[in-house]
Amino acid sequence: MICTTIQNRNLEEIFELLENPQIEMAEIRLDKCELSQDEIEELFSGSDTPLVATCRISDDLPANVAEARLIRAIQAGAAYVDVELEAPAMMSKRIRREANEYGTMFIRSFHDFEGTDSVQALKALVEKCQHLGAGVAKIVTTAHSQADVSKVMALYDEFESGQVIAFCMGAEGRDSRLECLRRGAPYTYAAMNAEEAAAPGQWPVDEMYKAVYGEKAHIGAGLLQMPASKSFAQRAIVAAALADGTSVLRGYSPCGDNESALAAIKALGAQVAMDGDALTIKGIGASSASFKGESLHTGESGFLTRMMIPLLAQIADGPVHVTGEKTLVSRPLKGAADIMGAFGASIIPDSGEGEVKVPLTVSGPLRNGVIEISGKHGSQLVSGLLAALPLCDQDTEIHLTEPKSIPYIFITVDVLKKFGIQIDCEMEGGEEFIDSQDWNLCDAIVLRIKGGQKYTAAQMNIEADWSSAAAFIVAGAIFGEANLSGLDSSSLQADLSIMDILTQAGASMSQEEESGIFHIHKAPLTAFDIDASNCPDLFPVMSVLAAFCSGVSHIDGVGRLASKESDRGKAIIDMLTQMGVPARIKGDTMVIHGTGLSQRILSGHLLKGGEYTSSHDHRMVMALMVAGLGTDSPVVIDDTECVAKSFPHFIEMFRQFTI
Repeated sequence: MICTTIQNRNLEEIFELLENPQIEMAEIRLDKCELSQDEIEELFSGSDTPLVATCRISDDLPANVAEARLIRAIQAGAAYVDVELEAPAMMSKRIRREANEYGTMFIRSFHDFEGTDSVQALKALVEKCQHLGAGVAKIVTTAHSQADVSKVMALYDEFESGQVIAFCMGAEGRDSRLECLRRGAPYTYAAMNAEEAAAPGQWPVDEMYKAVYGEKAHIGAGLLQMPASKSFAQRAIVAAALADGTSVLRGYSPCGDNESALAAIKALGAQVAMDGDALTIKGIGASSASFKGESLHTGESGFLTRMMIPLLAQIADGPVHVTGEKTLVSRPLKGAADIMGAFGASIIPDSGEGEVKVPLTVSGPLRNGVIEISGKHGSQLVSGLLAALPLCDQDTEIHLTEPKSIPYIFITVDVLKKFGIQIDCEMEGGEEFIDSQDWNLCDAIVLRIKGGQKYTAAQMNIEADWSSAAAFIVAGAIFGEANLSGLDSSSLQADLSIMDILTQAGASMSQEEESGIFHIHKAPLTAFDIDASNCPDLFPVMSVLAAFCSGVSHIDGVGRLASKESDRGKAIIDMLTQMGVPARIKGDTMVIHGTGLSQRILSGHLLKGGEYTSSHDHRMVMALMVAGLGTDSPVVIDDTECVAKSFPHFIEMFRQFTI
């Protein structure tokens, strides 16, 4: 990336400059911009552009003043803070402490305005910076020859990519400012124009931008409205169908899985009408053995199938034949037979013995009491049990061991509560879980469901979908920006985790307080480690993010991917390998070796385009479309129609987004 040095400007002028899309990030010279403490706070809290706070100590600007300005910038949201290696030790320690607390990358910098020392001396300077807590060591010398440049560039062979920014000043060192990006520097420096160069040899930003990106356009300036969350929509549709009375669901948007849910509840006897984005559903007032049908079709929706199996076992007056289509009929319903058996119900696949798959026949009713089941195969059947067991006469207590996709269980509880169903939940875990309340550390959940409950009609607003938003968020973080509306930052949706992942990777994000609009801006990205067991739908687009993050990323939870619309783990590795990204699966972890966008461009290592398979998986289509923004030739996908399963207008919206 390119960091433009801004100096000798007031606050209004700085904000105006930051509107230029060529200014990807900016160094604010607090020693040369006349800004008050309040203006520093306004600037660093009010900009989506990643900002570097720099304040050089001089005879006219003492250390205590520089320290106060830098700390104010850190507390307001500076992405980076740059402290000279020569700065007083206590000042540096205090700034480092603040940077660590506020999540600001701490840079220690060294400048030699006379010449260039030996490689060993320069290496020792980097090591000193790192010893003093620097996340990035910045080494800038004056080059009198290409031999001087070679000594500085040699640092990139000694240290990991992303840990060093090293280049040379002067006419001889001019090209090193571009070369450092090719070698793996997270960013380089440019000037607003030739007259405002902060040091000899600094490029004007427009010239540097063209040298790095050529004619490639900045993407993502428009505002995008995200579609409804199908996780909330499907649960609400089913709950409304079970209710006695008429419910209204607002914020609905159609997709394949949602339409399958509407078709299924019509088969149950519910009545459905639509007016704009509002669904009106007259429910059946469900009770035990109230459904007289003998079959139900669940489309291609794995969630709908697993939710309806326990419900049909309880509300049907006899066996029900469940059918599906497309990829659903080849996907095993792991653990379903054992879980239903624990509740006294049965599942018999049409294929007879072997793996349980649709089509199948389910028979009930459900048995009550204290029952222990494993959640290692996911939460979807558990959601079905939570919907069905309140209709039983007796109480039930479920002891769920090895829980997975925990946020989705709480989405179910939250939606059912809106329709009058009360369920008590208690998560259990060790001391680390008790201290952190991290879902990934939860090893059991106790669910207490009273019998004899009835569903009541309700009015509900359906949240926008974080799963759909993830593709745009990642694209914006790598290639430009994204501005998204309709998302809830306090959502129970598991895929809200994309924001935590991007924060760890170093992306720049903000949310407007009044409108709730999310802004995501390109920033230098570094490798991340994440447990995605509770958000498996993020794996494909996360893998593309990792490919553009400098370093080695580790994503845990691969075991959750085998029974998705494709064998997602294999599909992702096949995609990355074909694109030229080193990646492998080690146990339950996906390991991906990434390289930053500017380094890929300048070193000629863009991802490889060509013909790719989506494996008929909507999430793979989204990931391939994002990856295609960083390939050396177009990506041609064999099946894009499968994206209609969750987001029918995705391709159209994505193409508009990237114009």
